[in-house]
Amino acid sequence: MRVYNQSRNRIIQIIFVAVFLIITLQLLHLQLFSSEYRLQAENNAIYRKVVYPDRGIIYDRKRRAILENTVMYDLVVTPSEIKGTDTATLCDILGIDTAEFKKRILTCIYKNSRYKPSVFEPLLSNEKYARLNEDMYKFNGFVLQDRPVRSYPYHAAAQVLGYIGEIDSNFLRRHAGEGYEMGDYAGRAGLELTYEKILMGQRGVKRFMRDNHARLVGSYENGIFDTAAIAGRNLYTSMDIEVQRLAERLLTNKIGSVVALNPKTGSIIAMASGPTYDPNELTGAQRRKNFSRMFLDTAKPLYNRAIKGQYPPGSTFKPLGGLIALDEGIITPAYGYPCPGAYYGCSHAVRCTHAGGGHAANLRIALAHSCNSYFVQVYRMAVDNPVYGSPQKGYAKWKEYMNSFGYGRRLGVDLPSEDGGYIPDTNRYTRDYGNDRWGSCFNETLGIGQDRMLATPLQMANLMAIIANGGYYYTPHFVDSVENETIADTAFFNKYRLRHTTTHISQESYAAIQGGMHDVTLMGTATYIKVPGINYAAKTGTAQNPHGKDHSIFVAYAPVENPQIAIAVVVENAGYGATWAGPIASLMMEKYLNDTLAAGRQREVDRVANANLLPDAIRRWYQVKDSLRAAKAAKLQTDTIPSIKLDNGLENRKITFDPEAEPNRKDSGDAPPPAVQKTSPAAIPNNDNNKRKPNNRQ
Repeated sequence: MRVYNQSRNRIIQIIFVAVFLIITLQLLHLQLFSSEYRLQAENNAIYRKVVYPDRGIIYDRKRRAILENTVMYDLVVTPSEIKGTDTATLCDILGIDTAEFKKRILTCIYKNSRYKPSVFEPLLSNEKYARLNEDMYKFNGFVLQDRPVRSYPYHAAAQVLGYIGEIDSNFLRRHAGEGYEMGDYAGRAGLELTYEKILMGQRGVKRFMRDNHARLVGSYENGIFDTAAIAGRNLYTSMDIEVQRLAERLLTNKIGSVVALNPKTGSIIAMASGPTYDPNELTGAQRRKNFSRMFLDTAKPLYNRAIKGQYPPGSTFKPLGGLIALDEGIITPAYGYPCPGAYYGCSHAVRCTHAGGGHAANLRIALAHSCNSYFVQVYRMAVDNPVYGSPQKGYAKWKEYMNSFGYGRRLGVDLPSEDGGYIPDTNRYTRDYGNDRWGSCFNETLGIGQDRMLATPLQMANLMAIIANGGYYYTPHFVDSVENETIADTAFFNKYRLRHTTTHISQESYAAIQGGMHDVTLMGTATYIKVPGINYAAKTGTAQNPHGKDHSIFVAYAPVENPQIAIAVVVENAGYGATWAGPIASLMMEKYLNDTLAAGRQREVDRVANANLLPDAIRRWYQVKDSLRAAKAAKLQTDTIPSIKLDNGLENRKITFDPEAEPNRKDSGDAPPPAVQKTSPAAIPNNDNNKRKPNNRQ
């Protein structure tokens, strides 16, 4: 019995020792290794305030700031500290209901834990900020966090500059270790995205002590653990903001694009895409609403057609076709073709806008009059060149020329999402025709920039730079330099400072093409388009469009004697190249080269800008949207005007709202609860309980 009692006592002792060890180990874990309670303790005693840096400024070529920083405020919450918050007042100020409040709190916990501050309401309007600032003592766990945001004094260059937006968990995973936290903003498009690492700067942190009521009582440890925010570095671009604004105005109510660059450096002077938008619409409290509206817009104002729009270049390709033929030795500048008004060398006719009169007597004249027959024949001669043994090998060589001149591949501009156009390879035609016995008559309209050929406006402008320079180019880019350029910056910019030689085509061949393009403006298809006091070379283009009217295209460079600007203009569904694209190009060249427009030219600006060339389908879409918006506004105005019935002093009113501005809210119906009833002013007693309560979002 005694032995049994001793064994039982030992077991009990072992159990007590084990429990003690478990408790001790758990305490050590919580004190030394676990971050959960450490974070709670730190958050109770210390408030960590993030100081967001000013993003770098972007300047144009004349050192004018084309975007700036201003300050707005976020409402930030630490979910673990919201006990005792006056939820009703907060929801009233923000225009939400308690269900939305709870949903946002849970979202903050899910994204960033309950002990870290998260953005509850971003970019407050001035009205909301003022009301919140007055009552912040009622909202435990909430603080107003200042944040630099962008403003755009020139209201231009939206697709080029891009925009910034709050990062998400996917962004954090992709950029782990780069210093981002939930709630940060980063570049999401345009130059803001490409140069994010330069523009972003480095956030700072200030720490403050709290008392037992969570009130801030002073700096923690006299600020020795604080870090100062470091502003982002500035970008200096080649853009001329006044030329940019002119381009955007000329594209009003048009679908298309304009690209102008300096052929000597590849620096882009202007890049506009129509339709566009005011970049200020994607800052501030209405950013999300405006983004959703533009994202659903059938005309795609967020879409940069200068680098993503892909068009048949049409007759603007003909100078390159002539260069290839000259370099291959299959023609000379004196080569002529007897065009009777159409090309009949294949199984079907390719029409030409001219007939007879020697309009294709030699290369320069054929370029000036844009003879289709001439350049179809020249293309066929290049592909069927007996030197290569077969049309397929001849076509492969022709495609090499195209890629060398930047067609069918991305050029590498410093904007994200550039498209490369399209030049089919031999495999594509073999698949199309079921065998490899196809020849030049199967795709002869490639000679006039049609068939499957596609190019972006940027590629067309770059081709003009190559011709103007006599065979070389620099990769098109916006940013020429950055503030305090580092070794890493220099390594990045070297690709834009490297001179590229296309092929070793002789200067005599380039001179023949340059002369023909100059003749276009003197005696050819652009005779009536003038740039006062400036000689320029150009090529008109009318690209066939299977979905509607032809596209108007115009490419040019100026001055002829010392080219300083190369330009390409595309206006969709606008007909001949000289009709609309040509005048736009002439005005932009004049503005850039002379820094002003001649007297009387403002009338031409107004004429072009006021022309509505939107396709009928898009125009009808806008008309329907405008009608719906007007009807909605009229209904809202009618429903929100109180009507009074004096016979009974009481009338029910329907609660109305704007579904575009508040997509998650639902109509409350025609029978509101008694708290929403409206009485005659004479019948309203002076009692706060009878005051109408604000509508809640559902």
